[in-house]
Amino acid sequence: MFPARHLLCQTVPVTPIRSLGPVRRYLSWENEQRCRGLLKESANKYKQDAVSAAVLVPLCSVAGDPALLYTLRSSTLTGLHKGDVSFPGGRRDDSDRDVIATALRETQEELGLHPREDCVWGIMQTVPDKTKKTVTPVVANLGPLEHLSLKPNPQEVEDVFTLSISHLLQEKNQGYTHFCKKGVYSYTLPVFLHGPYRVWGLTAIFTELALELLAPGKYRRRTRVLGNR
Repeated sequence: MFPARHLLCQTVPVTPIRSLGPVRRYLSWENEQRCRGLLKESANKYKQDAVSAAVLVPLCSVAGDPALLYTLRSSTLTGLHKGDVSFPGGRRDDSDRDVIATALRETQEELGLHPREDCVWGIMQTVPDKTKKTVTPVVANLGPLEHLSLKPNPQEVEDVFTLSISHLLQEKNQGYTHFCKKGVYSYTLPVFLHGPYRVWGLTAIFTELALELLAPGKYRRRTRVLGNR
């Protein structure tokens, strides 16, 4: 499905941001530096937290257009999230140095990729899952999809797909679900529609955080999740 090439994170010639199309600016060198700066504070705050799990939020480009890379978890897995759309990730291991190590290790185990730590832009806000365990999203740019050699682990991953940033930013592809407890409004979760699969739950929250980071002013957050810090 994908050409067998190796993933490399290396310095590329800087293209002036004004010469790029509006969509391609999201992965420009200038935008990367801006995002790294914004994430530096949260990295210091969350990197050493005793979190339960971490996921990689993989940025990439498809035919030059910025996108997010998603997986569909195998329906044969046990647990609450089998068959769900997700980002690569999982529980933190005692041998992991920090949450970045957890996210990179899980990406290697699930997708056969070996992204280096210099691909990582930073750490976003830690969010509690349904069981109140904390999950930390780690943002990294994997580069052009055409240059990646993906080898999904069939025991964990049923499918791999991408959604472009331009698709995710269109309001027609955005939805929201309001939740009530005992008839009283409790919280709202985002849903992203009209792709190969519906993106919802924690993965949609992390997608929303990524859109806010990459495209300030282009995406309006309308969720309210209790327990967020």
